[in-house]
Amino acid sequence: MVQKIAYQGEPGANSNIACMQMFPQLKSVPCASFEDAFELVSSGEAELAMIPIENSIAGRVADIHILLPQSHLQIVGEFFLPIHFDLLGIPGSTIEAATEVHSHIHALGQCRRLIREAGLRPVIAGDTAGSAREVREWNDPTKLSLAPPLAAEIYGLEVLASRVEDDPSNTTRFVVLAREKELPTREELTGPAVTSFVFRVRNVPSALFKALGGFATNGVNMTRLESYMVGDEFAATMFMVDVEGHPEDLPLRLALEELDFFTTEVRILGVYPAAEFRTAQTVTA
Repeated sequence: MVQKIAYQGEPGANSNIACMQMFPQLKSVPCASFEDAFELVSSGEAELAMIPIENSIAGRVADIHILLPQSHLQIVGEFFLPIHFDLLGIPGSTIEAATEVHSHIHALGQCRRLIREAGLRPVIAGDTAGSAREVREWNDPTKLSLAPPLAAEIYGLEVLASRVEDDPSNTTRFVVLAREKELPTREELTGPAVTSFVFRVRNVPSALFKALGGFATNGVNMTRLESYMVGDEFAATMFMVDVEGHPEDLPLRLALEELDFFTTEVRILGVYPAAEFRTAQTVTA
């Protein structure tokens, strides 16, 4: 039986590329929404899901901070993908004859220089690869797409310009999700580790300062800290955190113990190997 990994988007999307690069042995399954990708894993139809969680330019991916804690899935890995966009058109099209460029709102925002220089009108699409498929279906030389290189191969489009993103350092971090199981022990996870968790502070003065103090005093490097409101409770704030280390490591164990004193809820979302990308350069959120 072929094992599967689910992702949100259409074939040729960056999430599809991330699946193919990290898990070439698995069958990549496109899903219309993040919720659909989560459900495929929860139901057992797919073993894993590849979910974008943050981008070095656009910041966090909308809704994931809410969906992930509610999904009851577990983070078992991470993957960093350099993001590249090509300008695509139907065979025979040219940049000079085009009037529109279609893509996801983030892709359009990350390729402003090309759009301005070419005098194209940006049109928002639901998905980068989906915009490539639509351009192929419209068969109109005045309409172009900004999409990952894989989309050109899948939909039979010509590459009119390569790597047109404004910032060549543009990178998206993905997390790999699986059904919940026991967290790996430090003995099982011997190399550099990342621990992801959410917590809710008590609604008292200086609660966040006190909650985070243990990480500073114990020398635990926090690579991501994001806040979000819980429903309509404006006084209840949840925080999503990534830290370097394993909960069994003494510094992190002491920091988590101190965190318990100043929070009403702490839930670990996953303990997993740190990606090699982290050791290649300093990654902050």
